[in-house]
Amino acid sequence: MNNKLNCILLIDDDDATNFIHQIIIKKSNIAEQIVTALNGKQAIEFLTKNGEDANTENTLPSLIFLDINMPVMDGWGFIEAYQKLSESVKNQIILVMLTTSYDPDDKKRALQIPEISEFEKKPLTFDMLNQLMEKYFPENS
Repeated sequence: MNNKLNCILLIDDDDATNFIHQIIIKKSNIAEQIVTALNGKQAIEFLTKNGEDANTENTLPSLIFLDINMPVMDGWGFIEAYQKLSESVKNQIILVMLTTSYDPDDKKRALQIPEISEFEKKPLTFDMLNQLMEKYFPENS
């Protein structure tokens, strides 16, 4: 592993899932920082706050894992708000929808949204993480 990603953002309301995903990311040694948001609203607030920073490449996540079903603001609501962020913010981020949903309509809907790079089933695995790193961050893998 050459360079670590500055930040990975987990957006999921399930503490156990976040805990497991954090362990996998930490053991993979691919990120300097892991940030957790328990719903889409918290995540948008984090991105908005950090996107205003003059040094956004050091404060924004390079990779986001997004759940669909959450209280306050679900994954679809997050995407609607995310699409309104500046291109300079969005261009730095790979967004992966990571869900337990087996609804084919969810996958079809997600893959029609240009901001969503991948649609994956939970839980995050070492193999999945390695494949994402090789595909989107080859300079870091």
